[in-house]
Amino acid sequence: MIRIITHTRLAALQLDVERARARTREVQEGADRAFAGHTRSAQRLTAQLKTARREAKVARADALDLQWALDNTKAQLAKAHDQAAEQATRIEALNEPVTDASMMLLLHYGEPHSLHPDQSAAYAYAATLGAPLNGWGPTDERPAAEVPWRCVPFIYDAARDHFRSVTAPAVEPSGGAL
Repeated sequence: MIRIITHTRLAALQLDVERARARTREVQEGADRAFAGHTRSAQRLTAQLKTARREAKVARADALDLQWALDNTKAQLAKAHDQAAEQATRIEALNEPVTDASMMLLLHYGEPHSLHPDQSAAYAYAATLGAPLNGWGPTDERPAAEVPWRCVPFIYDAARDHFRSVTAPAVEPSGGAL
């Protein structure tokens, strides 16, 4: 089939081709702009993602540091609480009225000679009277009247307002009588 095209028809077709090419260029330019915008958005989002990941890593490290500090503080608080409870118990014990006060009685040939706050004070006093400072040991079977110096524990009973002897063993200087 043969078609005869006129000059007017050819001019109209060429005009349509030019319009189509112009529209193709417009669409291509729009697609290029959209692609460039998409690429820029993807690059910006990728950079934001990297930044967010770095910030998240720092935040995780900070959270771990804070968790350690919190755990450490909790442990210190528990220790301080235990110490405070222990001190409160000690304070209560110290605030209780004293019912007993132990002392040491120094006997000279079985007769009471002097009272001392502790054993070392009794030994030191006996030393000023000629007893040896060191060498005190457990008592033997001899009666107290036969021993020059003997140190026995005594307890003051505040409820009864008197001293009583304790069944703990007495001590006397060893190494001969004085």
